[in-house]
Formats: sequence, C-alpha cells, structure tokens
Amino acid sequence: MNIQMHSISQAIALGEVAISCGVVIIWLLQKISQKAFPSLAKVFLLLVLVNLFFWPLGLSLELPLAAYVRGVIGDLSVVTMLLLWSTLLPKPSKTPMAFSFSISLIALGFYPFALGVGMVDPYAWGYGSTTFLVAVLVFAVICGLANWVKGVWLIGLAIIAWSVHWHESTNLWDYLLDPVLAIWAIVSLLEAFLQKRKQKARSGYLFRPG
Repeated sequence: MNIQMHSISQAIALGEVAISCGVVIIWLLQKISQKAFPSLAKVFLLLVLVNLFFWPLGLSLELPLAAYVRGVIGDLSVVTMLLLWSTLLPKPSKTPMAFSFSISLIALGFYPFALGVGMVDPYAWGYGSTTFLVAVLVFAVICGLANWVKGVWLIGLAIIAWSVHWHESTNLWDYLLDPVLAIWAIVSLLEAFLQKRKQKARSGYLFRPG
C-alpha cells in the first residue's frame, strides 16, 4: 500500500513538473512572437509538451524529461506552480509589486537562517507551528484587503495542499516558498526599479531646457 501511494505521489510530482515545463515553454514562445496565442492553441501545445516531458522518449533516457528537471530544481511550491500556470489564462492579472517585495524580503531572511546562519531555524516553524500558520493566514488576509484576491487563493490552496500532504514534504514552507519563487520576486523588483529609472531619465531628457 505504501509503495502504491509512493508511486502515485511520484507520478503527481512528475505531472506537475511536466505541466510547469510546458507552461514555461509556451510563455517563452509568446514572448518571442510578441503575440498572444489563441486559447485552443495553448491547450493543444500544452498537451503535446506535457506528454513530451512526462513519458520516457526512449532516446537513451531511463527516465522522463520531467524527472531530470525535477532532479535539478526539485518540487516547486504550490504558490509558484499556480502563479506560473495562471500565465496561460486569457487575461492573466499582474502580480502586485508589494507581493514581490514581501516574497523577496521573506526569502532574504529565510534562506540564510534555514541554511544555518544564526541560532534560529525558521524552517522548523513549518512543521505544524500554530503561530506560523496564523502568520500565513494574516498575510492572506492582507492580500484580500489589498484587493488581490488571487493572492488569497494562492495561499489558501497552498495551505489546503499542505493539510492533505499533497507533496512528499510535510513542511508548510515547501508549499509556500521555493528558490524559483524567490529569484522571480527579486528579478521582478529589479526590473521594476530599472524600468522606473529609465522612465525618469527619459522624462528628464524630454523636459530638459533647450
């Protein structure tokens, strides 16, 4: 029974990675083409890519491509997956800069301590700490008060996935945060900063006397 459950868990994890890889490729293709793909085209292309990554190809590979990707980046958090997958929606909503800033701040504080810097281990809070769970719920409420309903759904679904042990990990942190999300948040902030700086320089040039 345990072996069967483990096999199902591995298949789910590989399916998630396969879908995520497909979404990333479609997102990159849309960036290159500068045009939005029709919804049916996205669905068809995603199905093709998911099958490509999920099933062994027989090209001297013992495992599916998704398994190799998973071996490099590990399992994505539920928040990262849902954010990524939502880019395929017809009109995906923009992620607030406040969320990117919060994730960047949390990541910069979390990872050094989780890796052994200092006496505090915040990763241990994810193993059933009521205080930590309440803090996460408060963060979700703040997202709701800021009119970012998508953020409430992201956090809510991550907590539900953790409560039913959707992934192998039993730590809540693994459902909320991962290095990919942290890097994305920091890069988003840097891009926003550089964009504002460029706009300010451009406006200063336009209104310069003479």
